[in-house]
Amino acid sequence: MAKIKTEDFIASLKEMTILEVKELVDAMKEEFGVDPSAVAVAAAPAAAEKEEDVNKTVVLKSAGGNKIQVIKLLKEITGLGLVEAKALADNGGNVKENVPAEEANELKAKLEEAGAEVELA
Repeated sequence: MAKIKTEDFIASLKEMTILEVKELVDAMKEEFGVDPSAVAVAAAPAAAEKEEDVNKTVVLKSAGGNKIQVIKLLKEITGLGLVEAKALADNGGNVKENVPAEEANELKAKLEEAGAEVELA
């Protein structure tokens, strides 16, 4: 028997009714002892976790001992003025929200190098 290409199988599925797809799933359960819908459901949380990891919030917990350097860095990163950057360094809070994980990790590393305590949320 010739092997069916994935594209051909998908094209065939598109032409099936819901009842025919259900019958196919039932036949797969009986033939292979596996519920294909359970595999799809199990894969969904993993995909959601990856999507969750895409955007992060960089949170300043403490400016540390080198506050002046941290304030300069906060001004550079956020575009805030001196007073606002100092307030952020004094009180902590969100430095940047909804940034890609890679950028968030870079910002965290820069701030920690300057002596700040930072976490990603």
